[in-house]
Amino acid sequence: MRIAQVAPLTESVPPQTYGGTERVVSYLTETLVSLGHEVTLYASGDSVTSAELRACCERALRLDPEIDDLSRTFEQRHDEMMRRVLADSGEYDVIHFHVGWHEFPYFSRSQTPCVSTKHGRLDEPKVQERLHRFDGFPLISISDAQRRPVPDANWVATIHHGLPDTLTVAGSGQRGYLAFLGRISPEKRPDLAIKIAQRAGWPLRIAAKVDPVDQAYFDTMIRPLLSLPGIEFVGELGEADKMRFLAGAHALLFPIDWPEPFGLVMIEAMACGTPVIAFRRGSVPEVIDQGVTGFIVETVDDAASAVARVHRLNRQRVREVFRHRFSVMRMAADHVRLYERLVAHRHRAPVAAEPFQADAGGRRLDRTSKTANDQR
Repeated sequence: MRIAQVAPLTESVPPQTYGGTERVVSYLTETLVSLGHEVTLYASGDSVTSAELRACCERALRLDPEIDDLSRTFEQRHDEMMRRVLADSGEYDVIHFHVGWHEFPYFSRSQTPCVSTKHGRLDEPKVQERLHRFDGFPLISISDAQRRPVPDANWVATIHHGLPDTLTVAGSGQRGYLAFLGRISPEKRPDLAIKIAQRAGWPLRIAAKVDPVDQAYFDTMIRPLLSLPGIEFVGELGEADKMRFLAGAHALLFPIDWPEPFGLVMIEAMACGTPVIAFRRGSVPEVIDQGVTGFIVETVDDAASAVARVHRLNRQRVREVFRHRFSVMRMAADHVRLYERLVAHRHRAPVAAEPFQADAGGRRLDRTSKTANDQR
């Protein structure tokens, strides 16, 4: 198939450091190329790919020192990218967007089949207004939980993220620390990770990025806690260092306080055999197998108690579950099946939205179409 992947321009593909969406786009793009598809990637010029790269700016916008107003530049560059993709659209069998919402006004009536993966939270009014305004646009959710604020949108599949097994680093988990990885922000609750570690009596290493928007939160709420015994702030890590960091941890703490759409760090930890202790929010019940790949908890006390039980989990089993449920080949195969559906319906009725019903644990009950959930 001739496939266009359209990535955000804020980070390169793959990102040099932090950047979950761009990392997933890279994994998907490279795997599709390896499967023999003709893939074109629209991304920043400092991206690295085996696909054909059509650069839409010289470098990732976040790293461009010449940009004074990132928000305004972001809008301008993404609108320019949409016009370029539209001009090229006749070259492709399908166009897959990962940029949020910029594609909606440009491609709502496209003759080329299009689909858009929603990578972020959908419980914000502005996001919901855009989805309702363009309610016929085919959408991919990255978890069933992500859909809940807008269940009537045109969801055509839920496809969980996947990772290449080549990234994994086996670890014994005997290095004597708990891990927190990701981004310093109020919804990620690094303060609770510190509280859990202190209550459990374990050292905690925090490997995290601090965005400018979260600098005040870091300075006032988190920095004072870093002087507590056993708390170490590692900072932002690159890909290889990040996986070694996870592999060496007793467990990953994921005490989120928001409707997490997926949580890539959970499967990164699982890829290394490291169990996850996570609060029951958003996608967590879909990703973590209770008592197998980690523990889903409700409170700080529950989490501290779970730390004492982590040694009972089989780290090899954690890796096996990752390979079965969250491999990059599974993710790519799910996308190819969806692309084929979109192309098959090009001259017929639009692809029907994919409804679902969830049980109390957040897992899908029905299987109305062939998607990622059929792989479980």
